[in-house]
Amino acid sequence: MQEILIGGQNGTQVIMDAAMGNRHGMISGATGTGKTITLQILAEGFSKIGVPVFLADIKGDLSGITVPGQPHEKISERVQQIGIANYQHHGNPAVFWDIFAKMGHPVRTTISDMGPLLLSNLLELNDTQTGVLYSCFKIADDNGLLLLDLKDLRSMLRWMGDESKELQTEYGNISDASLGAIQRQLLVLEEQGAEMFFGEPAIQLGDFCKTDFSGNGVISILDATELNRKSPRLYAAFLLWLLSDLFETLPEVGDSDRPKLVLFFDEAHLLFDQAPKVLVDKIEQIVRLIRSKGVGVYFISQSPLDIPEDILGQLGLKIQHALRAYTPKDQQVIKSVAGTFRSNPKLDTETVIQELKTGEALVSVLNKDGSPAPVERIFIRPPESQLGSISPQQRDEIMRRSPFSGRYEQEIDRESAYELLKKKAERQADKAVEELQIKQPEKTTSSQSRGRQSVGEALLKSAARSIGSTVGRQIIRGIMGSLLGGRR
Repeated sequence: MQEILIGGQNGTQVIMDAAMGNRHGMISGATGTGKTITLQILAEGFSKIGVPVFLADIKGDLSGITVPGQPHEKISERVQQIGIANYQHHGNPAVFWDIFAKMGHPVRTTISDMGPLLLSNLLELNDTQTGVLYSCFKIADDNGLLLLDLKDLRSMLRWMGDESKELQTEYGNISDASLGAIQRQLLVLEEQGAEMFFGEPAIQLGDFCKTDFSGNGVISILDATELNRKSPRLYAAFLLWLLSDLFETLPEVGDSDRPKLVLFFDEAHLLFDQAPKVLVDKIEQIVRLIRSKGVGVYFISQSPLDIPEDILGQLGLKIQHALRAYTPKDQQVIKSVAGTFRSNPKLDTETVIQELKTGEALVSVLNKDGSPAPVERIFIRPPESQLGSISPQQRDEIMRRSPFSGRYEQEIDRESAYELLKKKAERQADKAVEELQIKQPEKTTSSQSRGRQSVGEALLKSAARSIGSTVGRQIIRGIMGSLLGGRR
C-alpha cells in the first residue's frame, strides 16, 4: 500500500491512502495560513510514489519544488513534532509551462478543441449570442472548415454575416447584432493575450502524464502569475478545458493503487464565478466521473463554500486552514465549513477553525472503505523541497534540460477556415471581374489596341488582389454587388 503523510501532532499522524487519491480533495483557508505549503507537500508526496502532477502557480512561489530545501531549526522542530522518519531535502522532477511562453514552454489548444460551451463562457456571451456561436461551430463542421485560432473564428463570423440569409433556413436566425457582440468580445480577449493560447501545435495531454527515469511523477507547473492578473477568465477556461479534455481522452482504469494524474486548481472560485448553470452542471458531471479515469482533482480556495455543493460533496480529502470571523456573516461561514467535516468528539471544530496557527490545519481523509475519517487537528509536514521561488538562472537551466524543449516553441499556421474562406472570396472576386469584362462593350481606344487596361479594369483587379485584408473583402463585395446588380 502506498501512502502520503500529510502531517501530525501529539503522536498522531494523518496519512492518506494513495488509492484514494482519485477521490479528489480541497485545501482551504484564509490568506497567509499555509495553503501553498500544503499544496506543495501533497504534490511532493504524489510525485514520490510515481504519480504525475499538474499544478497552477498563481503567486509564483511554487517553482522551489524543483530544488532541495535548506536545513532550518524550525523545520527540524516540526519534523520531530510530527515524528517523520527519513526526512531529507530533495528536489522534484518538473517541467515549466506558460501560456505566454515567458516562464515556460508555450501551451496552446485550438478553438475547435475549446468548444462553444467553454468559449461562450470565456467571452461572457448571453444566451442568444451563445446560440450564434454554436451555429458557427456547426457550420464550420458541415463545411469542413477547421477553427484553429482566433483569425479562423473571426473569418467564420464575417462570412456568416455575409451569408446570413442563405444560412438562416438551416441554422436559424443569425443577427448582425449578435455577430458584432461576439467580434467585440474577441477583440477584448485578444488584448488579454488569448491569441497566444489558441493555435498549433496544440499541447499533447500525455505530456502532463510523465514519470522520470527513477519512476517519480513529473510535476507540470503552469506559471499563471501573469495569466491570472491579465485574464482570470482565460485562466479558468484553460483549467476547465484541461479537465474536460482529460475526461474525453483518457481511458477507463477503474480502481487502482494510485491515481494516474493529479490536478491542483488554485483560486478555484474562478472556475465557477458567473458560470452558467449548464457549465456548472457539466463540471460537476466531469468531476464525478473522471475518477474512473484515474484522475484526482484538488481545489484550492479561501473557503470550501466557494465550490458548488454538489462538487464539494464528492471531495474525499479536506484540509482546512484557519478562518477568521469578523462579522456575523463570517461566523455563519465558519459554522457551515465546520459542518462539512465528520465530527471528532475530542474537537470543537467550529472553535478550532478560528484558533489554527499558520501551518496548522483540520484534516479529514478517507478510510480504506471510502468513508470519511473523523477530523484531526495537525501540523502540516514541512516540504523537502525549497520554500519560495527559484532564481531565473535555475529556471533557465531546468528549461534547457526539459524533454519538451523546442517541441512547442515554433507556432504552426496550417490551412484552416481563414485560408479557405480567403481563397473562396478570391475565386468569387476573380469570377466577378471576368463577368464584368465580358459585359463591357468593346472599346476602340488606342490604349486598348496596345493591350493596355482601362482605369476601371485596373482598379477592379487591384481590389481583387487585395482580398486578403478585412477591408479589401468588404470593399470588393460592395463593388461587385453594385456593378453586377447582386445582393451585398
